[in-house]
Amino acid sequence: MSSSYNSDAPARHDIDALAGVTLLEFGTDWCGHCRMAQPIIAAAIAKQSELRHLKVEDGKGRPLGRSFGVKLWPTLICLRDGQEVGRLVRPASGAAVQELLARAGK
Repeated sequence: MSSSYNSDAPARHDIDALAGVTLLEFGTDWCGHCRMAQPIIAAAIAKQSELRHLKVEDGKGRPLGRSFGVKLWPTLICLRDGQEVGRLVRPASGAAVQELLARAGK
């Protein structure tokens, strides 16, 4: 799992074209909620070897987060073949993250 959010976000059309299951995580490295959620997210996805996990830096002027309607951080969006199957805002438990992934069949 990457420790920091990527400031070079992919384009929305590239996200929509992804095959398989993808977990998009929107946040920032300086966000306290994001830092507190990292161990929870890491533990929940540790054994998900086929899961694509993209950490995307979000904020003002960031089009990818806006296209998904992200308002709070961290926001996890689970996609299957580029289509949203569920989302979780400010995860409080690994079980909640695992439940989100289960919606995509992971």
